[in-house]
Parts: sequence; C-alpha cells; structure tokens
Amino acid sequence: MSSNFINDFIDKLTAGNRPDVYLSVTPGVGLEMIQIDDANHTIKNYAVRPLAYNESLREISNMDEFKKGISEMFEELKINPKCNVTLNIPTVLFGSIEMSLMLGDEAITGAVTSEVEQSYVFKRHDPIVQWWDSNSTSGETRKLFYSAVQQLVVEGISAALAEVGANLVGLEMSAISTLRALDYTGLASEEMRDGVTWNLLTVNSNGYTLISMVGKNVVDYYEEPIAIKSYEGDEIYNVISSSAQITLMSYPANYLLVLSDTNSVSAEVLAKSLNVDGTIEYIENNKFKRKEFLPVSLDVLPDNILKISLQAIGIAVTKSFDYPVKCNFLSATSGEIAKAEEIITLPIGENGFQTTPTMAMVLSVIISVLFLVPFGIAFLLLPKLQASKQAELDELNASIQQIEKEIKELKEAQQMSGKFSVKNEINKTLQDNRVKLMAYSAIGESVPSQLWLSYFMTEGSGKISIKGGASTVEDVYTFYKNLKEYLVSSDLKLQKLEMVSDDVDEFMSNLPVTYDFEISNMSAPPPAATEDNSKGGKNTAKSGKTTGKAVNLPPEKKLLSDTPIN
Repeated sequence: MSSNFINDFIDKLTAGNRPDVYLSVTPGVGLEMIQIDDANHTIKNYAVRPLAYNESLREISNMDEFKKGISEMFEELKINPKCNVTLNIPTVLFGSIEMSLMLGDEAITGAVTSEVEQSYVFKRHDPIVQWWDSNSTSGETRKLFYSAVQQLVVEGISAALAEVGANLVGLEMSAISTLRALDYTGLASEEMRDGVTWNLLTVNSNGYTLISMVGKNVVDYYEEPIAIKSYEGDEIYNVISSSAQITLMSYPANYLLVLSDTNSVSAEVLAKSLNVDGTIEYIENNKFKRKEFLPVSLDVLPDNILKISLQAIGIAVTKSFDYPVKCNFLSATSGEIAKAEEIITLPIGENGFQTTPTMAMVLSVIISVLFLVPFGIAFLLLPKLQASKQAELDELNASIQQIEKEIKELKEAQQMSGKFSVKNEINKTLQDNRVKLMAYSAIGESVPSQLWLSYFMTEGSGKISIKGGASTVEDVYTFYKNLKEYLVSSDLKLQKLEMVSDDVDEFMSNLPVTYDFEISNMSAPPPAATEDNSKGGKNTAKSGKTTGKAVNLPPEKKLLSDTPIN
C-alpha cells in the first residue's frame, strides 16, 4: 500500500473537520475570499484577485485563472487549502412557475428542468436546477421559484478546487446571497420587517432585475435585459428610469431599494431619477461605495476594504445566519439546505468507489482489524519462542539498568563540577538585584538639594562608584553620611573631594564655588566624568576619617547617564 494512497485516504476521512472558507465570483470586483467573525460581527479575513466573467454565457471565462487566484489567496491569508469551500456565483437563471398541487417533487423537478432548458444558456449545457415553494397558492395551483446553473461549470469549479486541495460543499447564486447580506448587515432592516412590502431593484451589466418582497420572503421576480455598456454618460439613467417606472407600476410597495452592482451606474443618481410612491433608498455595491458594509479586522488590507461586496458577505454567513430563502445547487433536488453526508470517492488502484465519510471510517476500522489479526495469530502460535527470548530480554534489561546507573552517576558528577546550577544562578540573580535596588533607594533618599550626580555604577557584588558635584563641602559630607546609614554593610569611602576651579582669585571672590567628589568601594578607580576632572585640581580637601586614592572605573564599565541627576 503506497504512502500516497494512505495520505489520500486520511484526507478523505478528515474532510468533515476541515475549516470553512467562502468564495464569491463577483463581476466588477473579481474573485473574493472571505471569512467572517460571527461573534464580533466583523470581517476577519479577506483577499481579492481579478477574474474575468463572461456575462453573455454566464460563466467564468478562464478556469486556470480561477484556480491560480484561489491558490494565491490561500497563501496570502495563510489558510490551509485543505478546507471546505462554499461559492457564490452570479445568478445564471431565476424565475417563477405555477404548478398543480397534485404534482410530486420528482414531477416538479422534471417540469422545472423543461422550463429551464428553453433558455439560450442551457442550449449547450445540461442544467442543475433548484426550486422552492413561495407559499402562495391559487385554487389548484401553487407558485414556485426556481434557479439553474450549468452542470459543466459546476464540475469545472469543483475540479479546480480539488486540484489545490479544497472541497466544494456549497454553491449559491448572487440574488439570494445579496438578500442574506442585506439582512445580516442591517442595510434593509426597515424593509425586511414582517408584513412590509418592498422592491429590490438591482442594476448589473446585463440590465436590471426586480425582486418583489414581503418582509424576508420573495413574492415575485422580474428581469429586464439592457445593454448597459452600450450607453454613454447620463443616457443610461434615462433608459433604466423609463423602463423601471413602467415595471414598478405593477409592483406597488412601501419601499424601493435601488442597488447597483455595476461601475457604469450610480445607485444614488438612479434613485433620484425615479418617481414612485413610497420611500426610496439606495446602496452602492460598486466603485461609488463610500463606506464599508461591515467593520473589518486589522488583517484586512486598507485598499481592499471598499471592494468587499454584498455577495461575498452573504455567502460568508450562509451557514451561521438563518435566512428563509435558500438555494444550494449541491443540495437535494427539493430545495433542502444540504445533503446529510457528502459523497466521497476512495481510490483503489486505478479505479475508485463512492462512499460517505461515515462508511469510510467504518472501512478504516475494518482494515485496521485485518492488519492486527496476523499479529494475534502469531502471538498465540509462538508461546515457546516467547519463553526462549525471555532470558535474553532479562539479560538485556540488566545491562540497560547498569548503563542507566552509570549515566546517572556521570550526570551527578557533572552537576557537582559546578558548570551550571539553576538554583545557584537564581539565588545569585536575586541577590544582585537586591543589592542594586538598595543602592538606588539609598541614593534617592540621600541626595541634598544643592548636590547632583554625574556618574553612578553598581555591581551585583555590592561594588558602587559615584561621582558628582556640590555647591558646598557640607552637602558632600551630608550625602556621604546618609549613604553610609542606608548601606550599612557597604565599605564606601569618599575617594576624592576637590574644588572645580584652580583659580585663587576666583576662589577669593564672591562667585559660587563648586566641588567635585567621588565615592567608591571598587578596586579600580572610575573614569573622570569631564575633561576638567580628568586633569585634577590644585586645591583638594580630604576627610580626616576617609582616606584613599581617586579611583577610575575599568574601561568596560559604561556611564548610566550623561545628564546630572538633581
């Protein structure tokens, strides 16, 4: 059994535990990858790549570009490609149909499929259809909404994701993703109240669509094709407004929400050109957008914030946010949310067979048992071999114990050699910090108002070197005496006390006199703080009780501060 087979087998078994990642193919924006933090109601991850979309054929223009974009975004967001992907695509076909109440689900699916195949989009490709009940009945009939997507397109998307390691688990259309996003973001909170009638007028590059709503439920759908890009300037607003005015007369409502998904039309300008009853609001889902729909995390690039589309948000909350209208093309035919378990294919040699993750887990247990059975048989049939080897095992264990004893003794000898002791190092560090803290506290309590320090050095061993200046000799001795009282165990000595100026005339005048001093118990003298001090003075006053030479610090010691401390 090859390692590749085992790895593939494990990947299939763990498919249910993969993280969820959401993608949206959004014309005018590109390919979006998004993850939402539902606890904080923010967008935590987002990336976007250019992706051409064929508006006429209603499909991705280049599947290799689609696959490349996915790989780059996984790498950018540092997401493991082995994940479950739910994808939003532009609405390919959306409509309504009335069916007899007597028809079952299978008959309805067949009738909807026949209706869908009348569209030019599905003249070349087989459709995957979804339908759901509008909860509206009239006599012997009921109204159903349906949508469809090309089966070949779905297979191409699934294969592209599989090549990068991802697993396609959901596929939805932008009309439903947009409604879910409007509800989640609160942009249509007034319109989506129970019993409120409103219309959603959405402009895209193919024309405009009108979804008639009552609260959160779809009541009717209308689509008007217009070659948006064939018009220039404000001419397009006149064309859409003239057509929409007539259409809206058939759908009276309390609110009209104008949404633009194309950069060619501003929803604000279009909304102002419409003259209808009720409240008119607008949302820019294009380059005219001025504010993000949801707060974003700091991980989202600033240039991408205004690119985040409603469709991307709507698909990102498809599992965490409950919205009454659902349309997953990978679910069961009758419009259920999702299949109970995903069907997976296990590779066996050159062929494969389909199963569910649960069954795959059962098979793995069976295979494990089959591998263990031969070992059990061998253990039962070879008891004599076990007995004969026991003596060898005992001898080997004795040798191991002897070696372990020698290793232990060697480790103890190394520890006793004093190379390194964690306990000693901790005690030494604590003692050093304690000595330094006592020195800092003593200085803080002892400095007179007319005395300043220009140099201070302390070592963990208790060695201290201090240099500074004072206006009077009394201040120096007061400072020295206070230090001795605080640092009782220290053998500090006043090493030097001298007048800064060596000019006798200056000394005899009434000008202020400054004295330099050094206090230290270090073995080597500290360096002079200034150039004048290094030269020394002619007049020196020394204490009768403290003797010693002026000291300088070793060259490797550094000044703690170059600024006098008042």
